Amino acid sequence: MPVSTSRLLRRWPPAAAALPTAAALLMLGGCAAAPVQPDPTQVKLAQLDQQVDRIERVISNQNLVQLSQHIDALDMQLRELRGEVEELQNNDDSLSKQQRDFYTDLDRRVATLEAAEKLQGAAPPAAGGLADNAGGTAAGVGADVGSGAGSAAGVPADQAAYDQAFNTLRSAHYAAAVKQFSAFLQQYPHSALADNAQYWLGESYYVTRNYKDAAAAFREVGERYPNSRKAPDALLKLGYTQYDQQQLADARATLQQVLQRYPHSAAAKLATERLSKIPAGSGGDQRNAASPPGASGQDVAPATGPPGAQ
Repeated sequence: MPVSTSRLLRRWPPAAAALPTAAALLMLGGCAAAPVQPDPTQVKLAQLDQQVDRIERVISNQNLVQLSQHIDALDMQLRELRGEVEELQNNDDSLSKQQRDFYTDLDRRVATLEAAEKLQGAAPPAAGGLADNAGGTAAGVGADVGSGAGSAAGVPADQAAYDQAFNTLRSAHYAAAVKQFSAFLQQYPHSALADNAQYWLGESYYVTRNYKDAAAAFREVGERYPNSRKAPDALLKLGYTQYDQQQLADARATLQQVLQRYPHSAAAKLATERLSKIPAGSGGDQRNAASPPGASGQDVAPATGPPGAQ
């Protein structure tokens, strides 16, 4: 007959005491035999952390590359700006020197005129010789440009008008000088002083850097008064104006014409000096390179003749 468990326990008390311990051991043995599975949520979080780290490293590297490229671009722009600033400074220095040269030349010629006036005294100019005198006597300075009558001192009207315009130029009132010389040429187109007035009209434009009108005025001297004493200076000034406007081919051609036409003049010496500053083989605007000496109108520089020879 089978023996019931309760009977066995009553019959063998030690077995009853060991039974709970054996059950616990069996449970622990079963737990040890089954491996612990990781939490899927924790695994996923760990993977996401790794991916974020990789993305951050890539972005950081890209930002560094872009920053380096940006710095290189800024450095290049800075070098270009420095070059432009240096070029502008050189151009400014060149223009300042040209301006000083002009004023120095003008002062020299004005001083020559004043010396000639002192030598002449108050003697009225001879008829027909007005173009070569030292700018007339002081009595004509107050005459109006548009007046048709002579002054009280007997100075012809055209001489008085010319003196007034020239004295205005000497006073550095260039805009007013332009108006007065222009009015003189309109009112006295056949005056013996017309060639001088035409030349100084060009100078009045040139000193204010109105190169276009200055060139036209200097060109007019050569075209209308080819035998004038101002023709060499006007042609020289034309070459100077072309040089100032960087029309180097035209400037070279014009200055060479000065040497060919007036080889022994003071203008020829100045033309040689300016030609030495033009780079060999330099290009430029060729439109007027072959123009006749008196007809090429572009750039100009201070006159070579004394003011009294206006």
